[in-house]
Formats: sequence, C-alpha cells, structure tokens
Amino acid sequence: MVTAITEGVKISVETVYQDEYSNPGNDHYVFAYRITIENLSDYAIQLKRRQWLIFDSSGTQREVEGEGVVGLQPVIQPGKSHSYVSGCNLTTDMGTMAGSYLMARLVDDTEFTVSIPKFSLIADYRLN
Repeated sequence: MVTAITEGVKISVETVYQDEYSNPGNDHYVFAYRITIENLSDYAIQLKRRQWLIFDSSGTQREVEGEGVVGLQPVIQPGKSHSYVSGCNLTTDMGTMAGSYLMARLVDDTEFTVSIPKFSLIADYRLN
C-alpha cells in the first residue's frame, strides 16, 4: 500500500492484478485498485475532479481527467473516509499510475489539489 497526505487529506492505494480478466496473448492486462480518501482536516470536503497519468513499461503514457470518481463527487466529513474501487487496462504487465484530485472545502468553497501517490501495477507472476 502507498499513502500520501496533502493539505489534511490522506490518500491510500492498494492494487490487485486481475488475472481472470487479462489476456496476455493479446497484450491486455487488467488491474484493480482501491483508493481510500481520509479527511484529516477540520472541514468537510468534496471531491470535484480527478486526473490520472498512466504509464506502461513500453513507454506509453495516457492521461485521464474528469469529474468525480466512479460517477460520484463524494462529500467527506472531518475524521471520515471514502473508499472506491476502479480499474485500469495496460498493454504490458507492468506500469504505474499517479495523479491528483481537485477538492473543495465546503465551508468557503476554496478549491485545492490533493496528490495521489505514484503506485505500481505489476502482474503477480512478475513478482516471483
């Protein structure tokens, strides 16, 4: 698990290779990741947008940007957390992801950026 804290918001990431959905013969590798967003601040916050930079081991880079996460723009109260699971397809069996969330403090609508720490996507068989 990797974690990072930015402006009182802790991001934790866990990844899992999805062997049953992958097809290495066709250069198709599927990974799932669970993100937990913990609000360590004194104010309620809302996740507005996300931006991802996705790299695979062939040197290919993709950027994904949009509103919310998995169709939601969750509000997270102080001391609470929000978790979600999503996925990523690569054309190689190793890669990385990193990114950021655009958040807003609900008390005054101040927007701020929270870093999503860089994490690895590695097929299980590469770890042996």
